[in-house]
Amino acid sequence: MFDLSLLDICLLLLCALMAGLIDSIMGGGGMIQVPALFSFLPGYPPATLMSVNKIASLVGTSGSAFQYAKANKTPWKLVLISCSAAFLASVGGAYLLTQVPNQWLRGALPFFLLALLIFNIRSTAGLVHAPRHQHHKQTGLASLGGALIGFYDGFLGPGAGAFYKLWYARVLGFDFLRSAAPSKFLNVASNLGALCVFLSLGYMNLKLAFLMAIANLIGGQIGSKMAIKHGNVFIRKAFFITVSALILKTFYDAYIH
Repeated sequence: MFDLSLLDICLLLLCALMAGLIDSIMGGGGMIQVPALFSFLPGYPPATLMSVNKIASLVGTSGSAFQYAKANKTPWKLVLISCSAAFLASVGGAYLLTQVPNQWLRGALPFFLLALLIFNIRSTAGLVHAPRHQHHKQTGLASLGGALIGFYDGFLGPGAGAFYKLWYARVLGFDFLRSAAPSKFLNVASNLGALCVFLSLGYMNLKLAFLMAIANLIGGQIGSKMAIKHGNVFIRKAFFITVSALILKTFYDAYIH
């Protein structure tokens, strides 16, 4: 399995567990899992490591999504339509990733995240459930967000889960708990879309992906139960911590590393 030592495998699994926990609360678990894979396996094709990350995240996020769906009523029609948009857009983004460099987006991402943090720091979005749109307009906006963020998830990916949740909070007026299940299912859809592209090109290590998926699933179950128990204020704090960490990580990756 990539000639890893037992210690290396254990450390990777610990990173996957922590990624699942963080991702289940607000999103952004990839900022732990992806660097860990690239650090422990520097000589392997990036697409192979990304496919391992996607399948582990897919399993962990699916588990979290169903936890949230059981805890709160989920608008399934809205979710299914917007997930279709996220899946198709992610396929396009992942394919584009195999054709063109994404350094320009890496360079812009930390500044976009900083603007996002400043824009939301004084907002109460996500604390109160007050949907702003109904029926076709709500479905259209949810699908637009699914497509935009899904494309980004396939092309680059860090923080996609947080972006989905923020779209539901800022644009659609959902609170964080009621946006949790839809945003997780959207993340599952875009992970699956990108994964289909990577698998079709032969990039995969199933043994490592299986082990990391189990660890990610365990972390996701722990995190989602914490979020359901402690509510919107807890998730809002997790959002600001996650985005702040993403700003530092993406800036380091783009300009220092």
